[in-house]
Amino acid sequence: MTEEQQIAAQGIVRWRYRLVLAVMGLLLLAILVRLVMLHTVDQPFLFEEGEKRTVRTQVEPARRGMITDRFGEPLAVSTAVVDISMNPKLFNAEDAAVLARSLGLNAAKLKQRIQNAQSRNRGFLYVERQVQPHLAERVKDLGLTGLQFEQRFRRYYPAAEVTAHVVGLVNIDSNGQEGLELAYNDYLTGKGGRRTVVKDGYGRLIKQVSVDSVAEPGNDLRLTLDLRLQYLAYRELKSAVQQHRAHSGSAVMLDAKTGEVLALVNQPSYNPNNRATLKAENMRNRAIADVIEPGSTVKPFTVATALESGKYTPDTIVDTNPGYLRVGRKTVRDHRNYGDLDVTGVITKSSNVGVTLLSADVGAEALWRTMTAAGLGQASGLGFPGESVGVLPFPSEMDPLRLATLSYGYGLAVSPLQLAQSYTAFTQHGCREEATLLITGAGKAPCHPVMSAKTASQILAMLETVISPVGTGKRAHVDGYRVGGKTGTAHKVGSVGYEDANYTAVFAGVAPISDPDLVLVVVVDDPQGQEYYGGEVAAPVFSRIMGQALRLRQVAPDDESSVKLQMAGGPK
Repeated sequence: MTEEQQIAAQGIVRWRYRLVLAVMGLLLLAILVRLVMLHTVDQPFLFEEGEKRTVRTQVEPARRGMITDRFGEPLAVSTAVVDISMNPKLFNAEDAAVLARSLGLNAAKLKQRIQNAQSRNRGFLYVERQVQPHLAERVKDLGLTGLQFEQRFRRYYPAAEVTAHVVGLVNIDSNGQEGLELAYNDYLTGKGGRRTVVKDGYGRLIKQVSVDSVAEPGNDLRLTLDLRLQYLAYRELKSAVQQHRAHSGSAVMLDAKTGEVLALVNQPSYNPNNRATLKAENMRNRAIADVIEPGSTVKPFTVATALESGKYTPDTIVDTNPGYLRVGRKTVRDHRNYGDLDVTGVITKSSNVGVTLLSADVGAEALWRTMTAAGLGQASGLGFPGESVGVLPFPSEMDPLRLATLSYGYGLAVSPLQLAQSYTAFTQHGCREEATLLITGAGKAPCHPVMSAKTASQILAMLETVISPVGTGKRAHVDGYRVGGKTGTAHKVGSVGYEDANYTAVFAGVAPISDPDLVLVVVVDDPQGQEYYGGEVAAPVFSRIMGQALRLRQVAPDDESSVKLQMAGGPK
């Protein structure tokens, strides 16, 4: 190569070298400019984007308020549990067997769920919800990638099916679904807390940045229920429904002086702690949501209307001969011809003819006023979800036949709770107490006048004769106590009218007569077998529940003759 060529080649090399240096310098300058931009102009945007990927606002669950009975016995409590979830993108499906074994799950099903989530490119999957804390700790110790653990609360019902229809239940997210859990969901639900945390790409907690708000627990509910009475009412009702192979049953017990609900049970029931066996038909609170034709249990109100008219006294004679009475196109019948009965005897013998004659004399308007004031066919004001108002026809809708049937408990519909509430008019000197289920400290609500105190006292005396050996409810007798009540037996309505072989057996009563403490209504729906009358089916249940309840409440016996007989060793 000549000298000139060498000089030219060296010039090219130097030019290329300077070009490379210039390019690298420009690149370096661009990088420096970009860095300056990132740390100044673009910094807020990048910081925000980074925050989105690492900083999280985590909600801290609030403990739901407790529900207790009147003495503080827990009926619904919230216990700490853990929800275990995962990011399927970060989890190795081959570890499913180990995870399943720790939680007692089916390994094949869990692996299939994970693989399905991975194939759909999902970023979240619940592994198991409401896991006990000690099991969650065991899973944490496995150190599996992609798992996340969130503290939650699970609702537990210590009395299970015994209080299920009153307390109700919540769903897996602790939102009320039935009963008081639904009615007072907002009151029971607390306010969740919030905190800011930093998590890595695997969802693991790196640090807590700040606590934005502290979780506030929900409010507690204290019920008027007495869990002791609830248990015994449930046991006796369940036994009776099984014994008579009945379709269902209900029992409602009220404090005769305040109207407080002390026990409210239904059959069939359900266990809110075991959702696997839940059946919709078993979740009905029949004592509140279902209505029945109460049959002869409303006859005391017909008689009370007659007494209030001033035309009758308990000793006034009513001619029920010949044991039946033609009204319109129908014939009203008694079980047999009772002949001449005084007004007290009309109740004692449960004479359909007798109350038909009384109602025809006092008129539809007067009878309607009494029944309305007693709360029949009216909302109880309990505020319970699904409560039925019932049916009570207006006077203008009553022809002579409908007035007659209404007088002995047909043609109207009431819930067992309404019926129990109406009987407080006899125990509270003619003034009906509103049924209550919550202890609020607000004081006793004013009662609703139904009849005079004199009439109420006279009706109580009549109800006591029903339990006598000559009455229709003698099997409701309670040793040591004077008891009063009324039997009721109503044909059930079918697709083409009243069914001849299907009945509702009812007993409504109070005790003790000298100073009423409790009101109890027992309903057994569609009992099978030879016994189906209220005096045969419902009255014995009333006797067993009322007897035990009076002793649990330490009510002094008031039947001196019965007490003396027991002290003497029984009848000779």
